[in-house]
Amino acid sequence: MLKEKPKLSFWQIWNMSFGFLGIQMGFALQNGNASRILTDFGANVESLSWFWLVAPLTGMIVQPIIGYWSDRTWSKTFGRRRPFFLGGAILACTALVLLPNADKYTSVFPALLVGAGFLMLMDTSFNISMEPFRALVADNLPKSQSTVGFSIQTALIGVGAVVGSFLPWILANWFGVPNNLVNVKVQPNVVYSFYVGAIVFMIAILWTIFKTKEYSPQERIDMGIVDTEKSTEKFSIPMTMWKLGLIQFFSWFGLFCMWVYTTTAIREHTYGLPSIDALKEISRDNPTDKIAMVQLALSENLGDWVGILFGIYNGVSAIFALLIPIIAVKIGKSRTHMVSLVMGGIGLILMYFMPDKNAMIIPMIFIGIAWASILAMPYSMLSGVISTDKMGLFMGIFNFFITLPQIVSALFSGPIVRHLFGGNAACALMLGGGLMIIAGLLNFTIKNEN
Repeated sequence: MLKEKPKLSFWQIWNMSFGFLGIQMGFALQNGNASRILTDFGANVESLSWFWLVAPLTGMIVQPIIGYWSDRTWSKTFGRRRPFFLGGAILACTALVLLPNADKYTSVFPALLVGAGFLMLMDTSFNISMEPFRALVADNLPKSQSTVGFSIQTALIGVGAVVGSFLPWILANWFGVPNNLVNVKVQPNVVYSFYVGAIVFMIAILWTIFKTKEYSPQERIDMGIVDTEKSTEKFSIPMTMWKLGLIQFFSWFGLFCMWVYTTTAIREHTYGLPSIDALKEISRDNPTDKIAMVQLALSENLGDWVGILFGIYNGVSAIFALLIPIIAVKIGKSRTHMVSLVMGGIGLILMYFMPDKNAMIIPMIFIGIAWASILAMPYSMLSGVISTDKMGLFMGIFNFFITLPQIVSALFSGPIVRHLFGGNAACALMLGGGLMIIAGLLNFTIKNEN
């Protein structure tokens, strides 16, 4: 008979989840700047989604493997999940330093190809660290605290993402780090942001490693945590997981469109600027062309502003995450998730119609509500229907429903933007919004939440 695990205090849950602040700071730097960096290295708007294939492909491969092995790992020094936190953090910090400097390692291969390789290393290492964190919350918390646990985790994710998203803008506007140089591939404010991200990533991971206790195999047996009946059952995926997977598919397709195309959409659709490559070429060939120089400066500032916008939606998610447990108690987990996703979809659609960069803050509020729910509610609903002994494996498999939509989007969104939308990246944001609304409505299929 499976017993209820002891409840943890707020600060115990906080310490257990604190490493996610560093992970998400790295993700925010990647999400806000990867398209910008790859464009600086020569990628065009139609090919951007192809380079973003790196992230979901590595996640699809790495997370189930890491989940499987973390279920079966025990170290007297580091525990069950923590060895993977540390290994992933070392690799992630290395990749954060290398990616914006890819043009310095181009003696054989083009900078764009080298950058894509470092992006792959970065995302692989993020996944190594991230997957065990989901399992750790489910490992240590009773089901009655699962929503609270994932909500605190989401709040810390929001804080890390806000800092990571704001960093390039902060360095440029508060500390005077250059952000519009003509003769560099990646602007210095972006490069130094990645350095700061690497430092914070490592500190946050080490905090969780030293401040968190995991149950040993014997303690799990003595406390009745190990569900021996379920652990001997034939492996099968619960129906609730399939339903949540379909919701995840449409949710993450919409998010992927936003991450890939927001910078280009604001530059070219909202402000009508030429491509960044064209502006740099004009400025190099004719340094006296004041119009091109002004447009280049505006374009780079808009690139920094995208980080601010992404930070805003993450900040909203950090606040809303603390309200999710209260809302879920009143209207249910699936309805909470449904309303949040519909609001996020509306936000993505609104981005097409916003007249300037400041107005873009309004859609970010809607998207932040959806992001908080995406990071918390599916895992809270899932943790109630899977065996504790297979938590890491199932969380890794559940990641398929995050990576698959990103792969589909990466393969088809580029041709869709080029041939169906006439190169208008803003239309991809509207497509993502429609799909996120569909994801919200699919929550009507979730009847048994726990």
